[in-house]
Amino acid sequence: MVLTTDTEPVWDKPVDVPEKWIQSVDDNVLAKLPPGSYVKGIFPYGASYWTRTAEIQTEQTNGTPLSFFLKVTQNELGKSMVSGEYKSMKALHDTLATITPVPVAWGTYAADANVHFFLCGFVDMTDDLPDSQLLGASLAELHKRGLSPNGKYGFPVPTLQGTIPQYTDWCDSWEEFFSNSIKRVMENEEKSQGPDPEVQKLCEAILSKVVPRLLRPLETGGRTIQPRLVHGDIWDGNVSTDVKTNLPVIFDATCIYAHNESTLKIKINKNILTISVELAPLRPIRHRMGKQYVNAYFKHFPTSHPEEDQDDRNALYCL
Repeated sequence: MVLTTDTEPVWDKPVDVPEKWIQSVDDNVLAKLPPGSYVKGIFPYGASYWTRTAEIQTEQTNGTPLSFFLKVTQNELGKSMVSGEYKSMKALHDTLATITPVPVAWGTYAADANVHFFLCGFVDMTDDLPDSQLLGASLAELHKRGLSPNGKYGFPVPTLQGTIPQYTDWCDSWEEFFSNSIKRVMENEEKSQGPDPEVQKLCEAILSKVVPRLLRPLETGGRTIQPRLVHGDIWDGNVSTDVKTNLPVIFDATCIYAHNESTLKIKINKNILTISVELAPLRPIRHRMGKQYVNAYFKHFPTSHPEEDQDDRNALYCL
């Protein structure tokens, strides 16, 4: 499914997925489990605004227990949500396996063609934030390894922030990609809140003055950056610590290939759409993860030049 700006965004209400879809294991989900898996039970696990989530407990042929995490959605928008998440998590796992659960599959229920699922390995996580030094080092390693396959900014398939499609079309420059992305957010904001002359003037100034001033220098004057694989939604709700390994875990990805300091995403807060980026969500004081995580990251991945613009670029990404 190709999502466009004509797709009606949903940001102010939950998508009602009946609980019955996680009360048993659908045949198509069962088919994605390892051969010979014996399902001991399926149990609601975690909370999600737009999906139902559960833990599937199994026993393998050698007698060992093995659990899986199941996320269930519905309708065409839900199908795009889980397909984008699977392809995002697979890209991350293929790049740095130690930092994500193992993505297993996505698909459609045999019992209902309108119900769709994402399946991955189950990770027992703590309630604590990951160590800032470990997470900073892991994200830096992810970005170092995850080079764009075609040298462009974007992603091969649509990905969503919650239920809102983000811009993923391939672009040659970061300025072009970010401009197209922020335009989409501005358009969605106007659809949601209605036109406002003052806001329209501010948006025009951002596009015509602020974006070129802060992003163009990254790729001119002999300076270059490379599009790198980014999670797309790093904040304290999408990171944790693996109980077994004590290492950071990241999940709920919505990937793009972007400037490593910044991957565009649409963050929902009180019905207002805002731009944020891989490190930018750590800036607002409302988040539990703060400056120490940014500092830890930059110990392992140098700041892009011009370095003196870094904080202003970060502020731009937090609009």
